[in-house]
Amino acid sequence: MDISKEKIYPPDMPMGLDIALAENKRAFNYFYSLSEAEQKRIIDGTHTINSRSEMQSYVESFVQ
Repeated sequence: MDISKEKIYPPDMPMGLDIALAENKRAFNYFYSLSEAEQKRIIDGTHTINSRSEMQSYVESFVQ
């Protein structure tokens, strides 16, 4: 099975989101189960996040 890198790691993934997802397995699994459009919506939601704690809270909100 040949999976493109873009399917695994969206090219516009903010580093802070990537780190926060890596620290939260449930949110990570949720994010990567979404369609590309839904992932983009989540990525777009990070543009107003200004701190690590805000990003962690944002990511935690996916699985609450």
